[in-house]
This record gives sequence, structure tokens and C-alpha cells, in this order.
Amino acid sequence: MMRTRAKKFAQVDVFSRIPYLGNPVAVVLDADGLSDESMQRLARWTNLSETTFILSPTTAEADYRLRIFTPGGELPFAGHPTLGSAHAWLENGGKPKVTGQLVQECGVGLVALNQSEEGSQLSFRAPATMKSGPLEPGLLSKIVSALGVDESEVVAHQYVDNGPGWVCVQLTSAARVLAVDPKFDDDSELMLGLLGAYPSGGESAFELRAFAPKIGVYEDPVTGSLNASVAQWLFRTGAVANSYQASQGQRVGRQGTISLSVDGKGEVWVGGPTVTCIRGSIEI
Repeated sequence: MMRTRAKKFAQVDVFSRIPYLGNPVAVVLDADGLSDESMQRLARWTNLSETTFILSPTTAEADYRLRIFTPGGELPFAGHPTLGSAHAWLENGGKPKVTGQLVQECGVGLVALNQSEEGSQLSFRAPATMKSGPLEPGLLSKIVSALGVDESEVVAHQYVDNGPGWVCVQLTSAARVLAVDPKFDDDSELMLGLLGAYPSGGESAFELRAFAPKIGVYEDPVTGSLNASVAQWLFRTGAVANSYQASQGQRVGRQGTISLSVDGKGEVWVGGPTVTCIRGSIEI
């Protein structure tokens, strides 16, 4: 018989103040001692886009260490699991070395987080983009075919890889992004973001959608890592200035809102509300 151990557990909704309208992440809070196999098995079982495991840090600078698993494998970094796991760690008695500031150790290194003064919102500093630049014609053609759009509808395109392998295609409008119904091959290696602008003056500047067939996630409801690297692209090219809000999740019944800003040092910050929906223990 397999030996099980009770671990503290939370499921946190990220990028929404209203429970069950954001993107959930399952969080195991005291994961020291768990094997890679156990972590992957639980991630397949929860069948969420990500399940995370909080462990003791291996470096003095970090407050905790985070491992992030999808149903199909481990990620070096992901945005909404970073915010949701930080929320769960704080809610369960975690004390950062510096009040209001957290340092997460994960596959891409150290990720800084800030907590708003009233404690209602967390934000993370976007990790450096590992690969940028326009997509090759062959890859763009493959994406356009999967999306079922004409290449003339592509406004811009870019590698926006900050760990998971994202690429992004901007279409003519937010409405066009919402209308797309992609068809991916079973062996697709794509980690694909879609971006479209709303008319000026609205609450959100852009609509995003995220498709990750490479890791077994058809459409992710709200995606922090993609929003982070897309924001770096948009700020770098001057497409936006200072700050903006993006929305994501409408096509899968969610209402995610993501706050993006750039500080005086040129660092991009990604934030949003977080709320715990499930808390207790889990046998692993």
C-alpha cells in the first residue's frame, strides 16, 4: 500500500476579486520531502493548468522555494501560480524577510513580489525575457493556419519567452481575438498568446488569450507569465506607456483582470487580486 502524508493545501483564485471567476492554482504548502513523481501525479489529478509546491528555500535571499507543475510537466516559472502561491504562503503564516516584499525562488531564479499597503493585491516583477524578436515565416504560417485567420489580420508578432516558451500574435482587435476558434495538431509544440486592442477609453486596453497545447492545456483562463512578457514587448516598443489593464478569460467563462506597469528602472510589474476558495489538507 502506498504511504500517504497529510499536507496543508489551498486552492487560490488569481486575477479576480470574485471567487471562481479568475484562474485557480492548487497549492501544497509544506511540500518538503515530496518526490518529483508525487508532485507530477498530483498535478495530473487536479487537472488544473498549474499545481504548485512550496518548499524551504536553498538560498538565503529567498523567503520560500516554489515548484510549478502542469498536468504534462514542470515549468521554470508561471505568473498566476506565483501570485496564488504567495497569497497562500502569507495567509498560512509566512513572514517575509522584508515587510511587504517577498522573494520567490523557482526555476528561473529569484522572483521579487510586492504586496500593496492594504494587502489586497500582490504583484511580481517580470523575469527577463529569454527570447524575443519576430517569428520566422514558417512558424507564423503554422500559427495562422491553426488560428483559422488570414495573415493580413496579424498586426504584429513576437517571441515572448520568459520560461514557458511563449510566442504571441497580435490580431486586429480584441473582438477578433475573442472570435478565434483554434484547431491544434495533437503533437503541437505551441505555447501561443493572442493579443488584441480594445477601443480607447475602455476599462481594459487589451484582450489576451493563451493556448498551451505543448503542456496539455488547451486554453488557460488567465496567464500571468504571458501577460508579463507581452507587457515587456509593448513597453519596449512604445505601444503602451506607464501602465495599463488587460483582460483575459471571457471565452472560458472567467473575468480575469491583470494590472501591468513599468517602474522608474524600466522593470515591468504584473499584479492582480487573489482569493482563497479551498483550504484544508490533502493526502499525498
